[in-house]
Amino acid sequence: MGAGCGRGREAAAPAARATPSVPPSGGGGAGPGVILFVGTSLTAGYGLPDPDLAYPALVQLKIDAAGLPYRTVNAGVSGETSAGARRRMDWLLRQKVDVFVLETGANDALRGQDPDAIRANVDAILTRASAQSPPPRLVMLGMKAPPNLGALYDARFDAIFPDLAPKHGAVLVPFLLQGVAGIPALNQADGIHPTAEGQRKIAALVWGALEPILRGGT
Repeated sequence: MGAGCGRGREAAAPAARATPSVPPSGGGGAGPGVILFVGTSLTAGYGLPDPDLAYPALVQLKIDAAGLPYRTVNAGVSGETSAGARRRMDWLLRQKVDVFVLETGANDALRGQDPDAIRANVDAILTRASAQSPPPRLVMLGMKAPPNLGALYDARFDAIFPDLAPKHGAVLVPFLLQGVAGIPALNQADGIHPTAEGQRKIAALVWGALEPILRGGT
């Protein structure tokens, strides 16, 4: 998770507010399309006074302001690794998802887990998402390893996301915490989890990748 997340691990905590049942897409008038955010505490909004301050809910505000027929579902789980996200996929994709947004790997890196295993999990997650018919658009929110694990580990971990995004046709946000990691004013006291202001910056970054997809431009 870069400089902002190299000083500790995420504590286990309940997931932020999530909608367990995902309705069909709204493209044909059957209700709004669904944007599913699968992630860790960064997505769940760990440590915030209200889960509506986490970036998926802030993206929803931008969607509403743009008048686009989509709703976000926050399926972030604090403390989850890529293996945990992989295990949840069949349950998460029981119903139709229009845009699948993946944020994972931060907890794996904090625990020094093998980058090859992380890569295999992320690859499997995206493959499973694409198996839905019709397949959702994919967005991958990249992570960077903490510097204390060494240059070789960092290089292997950091390459996972730019390598797999083109393989799966996913839109890549290279680093979710760009402009947030390592900035004390934008992180909580643990130096890991963004404050509400940090989440607003993340939401703006993610919206930059999502908006063209929702408007049909990519």
